[in-house]
Amino acid sequence: MTASNNELATLFLEFSRKKLFGQYWPRLRECVAPLTEEQVWWRPNQASNSIGNLLLHLNGNVRQWLVASFTEDEDKRNRPAEFAAEGGLTAAELLARLGATLDEAAKVLDRLTFAELLAPYEIQGYNVRGLDAVYQVVEHFGLHYGQIVYITKSLTAKDLGFYKELNKTDRASCASPGNDPSS
Repeated sequence: MTASNNELATLFLEFSRKKLFGQYWPRLRECVAPLTEEQVWWRPNQASNSIGNLLLHLNGNVRQWLVASFTEDEDKRNRPAEFAAEGGLTAAELLARLGATLDEAAKVLDRLTFAELLAPYEIQGYNVRGLDAVYQVVEHFGLHYGQIVYITKSLTAKDLGFYKELNKTDRASCASPGNDPSS
């Protein structure tokens, strides 16, 4: 059976939405929501980012690569400011800001066409196709989601339980007792 271009585009966009909105975003919210402002802005050293910096950075990246690019909005991103911030926003405020951007991104992913996935775009000085832009956002979000989970687990010394259903099966056998296999 041969899939059409539109079917492949639909599968790609469905999987992208599943990763971003069905896995990464809900877990990230659950992970960050209970943290104090001090925990959100904690950095192990000056060469590292805080959870707050990473949330600002994810917001800027999603807005630039998905929202502004595909809606032809002006790119107003200030990437250096995402990493320079040292406080001033709570976990709830940062999550609300990122959530609003992700709502806009979901609307973009819901309406993208095969032609838009193949169309050329210039984003952050890179010449990419729409397909590249979507993939970059999903991969980038996953990378920083993992960092946020790691920082949260380091700060709280708690298993976040994201894969607790695997503990009922043999699929979790590679994990040490009590460990979260997501790490």
